[in-house]
Amino acid sequence: MTTEVIDTPTKSSVVPMGIVAMLFFILGFATWLNGSLMPYLSQILKLTPFQGSLILFSFYIAVTFTALPSAAVIKKVGYKNGMALGMAVMMIAGLLFIPAAKSQFFPLFLLAQLVMGTGQTLLQTAVNPYVVRLGPEESAAARISIMGILNKGAGVIAPMVFTALILSNFTDTVGTELSQTQIDTMANSLILPYLGMALFIGILAYAVKKSPLPELSNEDESAANSTTEIKTVLSHPNLAFGVIAIFVYVAVEVIAGDTIGTFALSLGVESYSVMTSYTMICMVVGYILGIVLIPRFISQAKALMVSAILGLVFTVGILLGDVNSFIIADMLLVPFGGAHLPDVLLLIAFLGLANAIVWPAVFPLALSGLGKLTSTGSALLVMGIAGGAFGPMFWGLLSGVSSLQMGYSVMLPCYLFILFYAVKGHKMKKR
Repeated sequence: MTTEVIDTPTKSSVVPMGIVAMLFFILGFATWLNGSLMPYLSQILKLTPFQGSLILFSFYIAVTFTALPSAAVIKKVGYKNGMALGMAVMMIAGLLFIPAAKSQFFPLFLLAQLVMGTGQTLLQTAVNPYVVRLGPEESAAARISIMGILNKGAGVIAPMVFTALILSNFTDTVGTELSQTQIDTMANSLILPYLGMALFIGILAYAVKKSPLPELSNEDESAANSTTEIKTVLSHPNLAFGVIAIFVYVAVEVIAGDTIGTFALSLGVESYSVMTSYTMICMVVGYILGIVLIPRFISQAKALMVSAILGLVFTVGILLGDVNSFIIADMLLVPFGGAHLPDVLLLIAFLGLANAIVWPAVFPLALSGLGKLTSTGSALLVMGIAGGAFGPMFWGLLSGVSSLQMGYSVMLPCYLFILFYAVKGHKMKKR
């Protein structure tokens, strides 16, 4: 396989960055649909909080099984072909939603989510190293932040599109007992949007395969899932702790982005399907701050520390907040024509601001000093996305035995570990 090394920002980097930016948007759109899909399916299929969390679990657990095989595939076929292949798998997942909606068979929805997560993992493993290596390491967080704006910007748009195409005719169903006719109509409304998304992703996969996207240098030809290589990578403490940091970060990110709609539905909020957009807007603001501040005014590690502290503060506010208090909305939203939402919902959305910088900061800090092991290190970090499977599951379990609001206490130890990594963990290098 002929390869081209891309290590410095040049004019030739503009086209690759443009293509990569488009892929980050697709990743964000498909990912953050879950925030609307989870309460929607919970309403149709009458799911418990734990059953609803399985919608997220099946999506993110795919990472656990496919991250390292994805690295092996990329080493075999190259980064560009790996991106196209990942989108092809995502297209198949979109098509699986059609029989799932027609049958209203919950396990089939979970299978579609599992396949979607598999495709996303392959695409993530291929696309993230491009961003890190298309410029200096010390500014990698800023480049990832730019991609994050597109990814989370798609997260703002996806729930709105979902609401417009699917939920617009069912706003009066919140808090009511659905008839079978209503359930059938709501389920069938998923078919055309997911068919359209599948076709679009398939066309984009073909376009990427035929694009002038250059190949990154493939410096290490050993198998990506070699036991020896994995042990070598994990012998770098900054990488090993980085994987855990990504795991707990994705756990809190997915809890904040994808359970807020379910919590809003339980409070009788009619606009529950767009609540994910509030969290994503806060994340976009956080990414913009990252671009402006890192590394010009604040280091990646310091930004990570601030993010962890904000996460802890907001989480405590959620746990102690009154669901009948609307002070924040009355100050920030209602005067400008915004929605009258409880404080606890807006504090969950504010977690988007705390979470925004974590991935852009952890990824380059964890890959620092890996050299030829960067590909496998990237795969292990992407494997940390499995936190998105377990975080909501623990939230669902705890919510089932206490309340949805108290379920958010699972985030406290996650932010504490991120704080540890920011203060000490990333500094622990292999001797």
